[in-house]
Amino acid sequence: MEETAYVIKLGGSLLDLVPELIPVLADHNIVCLIVPGGGAFADVVRQLDPNADAAHWMAISAMDQYGHYIASHGLPTIDRIVRVNESSVFLPYCAMRREDPFPHSWDITSDTIAAWVAWRLDLPLILLKSVDGVISEGAMLAEVSSPVVTDTVDPAFIPFILRNQMCALVINGRSPEALRRALSGEGKEGTIITGRTEEL
Repeated sequence: MEETAYVIKLGGSLLDLVPELIPVLADHNIVCLIVPGGGAFADVVRQLDPNADAAHWMAISAMDQYGHYIASHGLPTIDRIVRVNESSVFLPYCAMRREDPFPHSWDITSDTIAAWVAWRLDLPLILLKSVDGVISEGAMLAEVSSPVVTDTVDPAFIPFILRNQMCALVINGRSPEALRRALSGEGKEGTIITGRTEEL
């Protein structure tokens, strides 16, 4: 059976769930390129409040730190944007240094970096958060196909998805079973963000 491949953004708020999520992400029928969030590591950068350039590179370095923690549960790491044959953790610092594709701003976080990786590889994208989907004006949205005001994802993420005619799914990573269903194509949870006519 042909393996299904995804780019998975694993939010920093899910650090405590990593041991439970890795067996799902490492399923032998699924190949996941995991893009780590920044989480508590990036929060330190926010507290220090350096200038924009320093903050940008420090926060991306924070993603690498979280990535090494994820990988410590039995996954290999890569630092190039390539399709992989087994579930792996992407450490973004070197690739971002080489290509520097975004403005240096807190409007760009691991959400949009994960979208960029998925766009480069032409793979479907799933964002694992600690909420059930994209929340806007107090309501959880089932689908987003135009810009909305939300703090579930960074400000650049939805415009990037729409502009590049991509699809992304935002689901609650605190439910490993919801993740399993999403990876198998059976899930209906979360929010689909789409710039296409067809869904993820």
